[in-house]
Amino acid sequence: MPFLCLKDMSYKLVFLFLFFYVVVSTPPEDPINCSSQNTSCTVTNSYGIFPDRTTCHASEVLYPTNEAELVSMVASASKNKRKMKVATRFSHSIPKLVCPEGQNGVLISTKYLNKVLKIDLEARTMTVESGVTLKQIINEASNAGLALPYAPYWWGLTIGGLMGTGAHGSTLWGKGSSVHDYVVELRIVRPSGPEENEYATVLTLNEYHEDFNAAKVSLGVLGVISQITLKLEPLFKRSITYLTKDDSDLGDKAASFGHEHEFADITWYPSQHKAVYRVDDRVPINTSGNGLYDFIPFRPTSSFELALIRSAEDLQESTNDANGKCLLAKTTTATLITTAYGLTNNGAFFTGYPVIGFQNRLQSSGTCLNSLKDGKFTACPWDSRIKGEFFHQTTFSISLSFVKDFIQDVQKLVQLEPKGMCGIEQYNGILMRYVKASSAYLGKQEDAIDFDITYYRNKDPMTPRLYEDIIEEIEQLGIFKYGGIPHWGKNRNLAFEGVIKKYKSARKFFMVKEVYDPQGLFSSEWTDQMLGLKEGVTILKDGCALEGLCICSQDSHCNPNKGYFCRPGKVYKEAKVCTHQ
Repeated sequence: MPFLCLKDMSYKLVFLFLFFYVVVSTPPEDPINCSSQNTSCTVTNSYGIFPDRTTCHASEVLYPTNEAELVSMVASASKNKRKMKVATRFSHSIPKLVCPEGQNGVLISTKYLNKVLKIDLEARTMTVESGVTLKQIINEASNAGLALPYAPYWWGLTIGGLMGTGAHGSTLWGKGSSVHDYVVELRIVRPSGPEENEYATVLTLNEYHEDFNAAKVSLGVLGVISQITLKLEPLFKRSITYLTKDDSDLGDKAASFGHEHEFADITWYPSQHKAVYRVDDRVPINTSGNGLYDFIPFRPTSSFELALIRSAEDLQESTNDANGKCLLAKTTTATLITTAYGLTNNGAFFTGYPVIGFQNRLQSSGTCLNSLKDGKFTACPWDSRIKGEFFHQTTFSISLSFVKDFIQDVQKLVQLEPKGMCGIEQYNGILMRYVKASSAYLGKQEDAIDFDITYYRNKDPMTPRLYEDIIEEIEQLGIFKYGGIPHWGKNRNLAFEGVIKKYKSARKFFMVKEVYDPQGLFSSEWTDQMLGLKEGVTILKDGCALEGLCICSQDSHCNPNKGYFCRPGKVYKEAKVCTHQ
């Protein structure tokens, strides 16, 4: 297909697939694959690849269906001193949190720990097993006239998984947007010696136990959470309006906007000088409206269309076609804004703002998961079995007191390279969500804004991206200059360099870890590196900076054969980035 023809078709397809979608889709592949029943296994994430592109092995996978079976499995592995890791149904974390150490470890999947155990209407609580999905929680709560007040926007997460990594929605109100801060009790199965109940112990923790703050966000290194009790609220309604504005005063407005609206967030398109403000608040329950949020990038999408869009993106990268990337970014942005990002006033059509509806219909989505097998004719856009999206994700929280300075530094980069962030805007810009300081030892340390950035990744790890240096500088600006805390379930290796020093209660967490799992059976080389217990979170080799495995310190960490060399940043001079010369 001629170059211009492919580009033109890609813009039309972006418009078409954002406007229309089918209602069936191929469900994601199970992240665990075994060569012989449940033995000789490999495990990956929902994107089919880890940041370092390695394959994780396990000798076997176990599928408990209740707490008693789980205790028996942990006890057996503990008795035999076998390494263990917990796996979830969709394995949505980007880093290697699911990987057991070596080749002889055991995976314990929560796939069948998927039952809602109890709903207490008087206490407004719900008790679930740890493999229950966010979608299940939202639906079961609403059926009982209750609601989880804040949640991630993607419902394909299990409650155990999202607790383990501190996943969140967006608010500065109440206890904040982290789901773990609405957990009032949990049960955890940890290893023990023969003197303690046959090599495994079940503990019930709540806010009156100091260990509770370690277990609420634990990266899975304390044991296996079996049950969780959430504090809910009476079901309520929300009113949502998206306002598109110039970003010239974004630095001044960003911090205060989160205090003005309960469910506020901002989507920022720096190269287009646009910021889309989500004005989102509760309204009286009798307010008219039955709106639905079916976020367009989370809908099932034609595999054929995804392949053509990816081919166009690959071509733009290989030919250094910055103009093409910017045009595709503007097309994507304009279409999403026109279609209200997937909001409808009645579940079918968007007729105008505000969109008013019940909490359970607006708080989270992910219809590409609700599917029958259709031979991969449609799929989630990032499904690794098709030629679709393939990306890096950099996500960090910056204290509200530093947000203005960070935003202004990014805007300085845009002034220097006006097209340098079009690649980010092809993936819907920078999502800015509000988070509040948490009591969890490994939770958010301050009230902050979480900056979520998704961008192109080449299938060849040695091939630099167009404007490679710009995104690397933003990453280093946020994480190192402004002390941003990386999301535990996202990010490339370099983001976790020295991260544990940013947690004031890290020592308390390690004390609990030593008591719960003194042999480190639920730890791995990767979690030890993330937590600063071992060296090696970054990997020095040729091309390592291109994949975020390191910060470049010499030209070979980039790719001098393709004209990319290690140089200081343009705005943040202490940054070391791969620059095309």
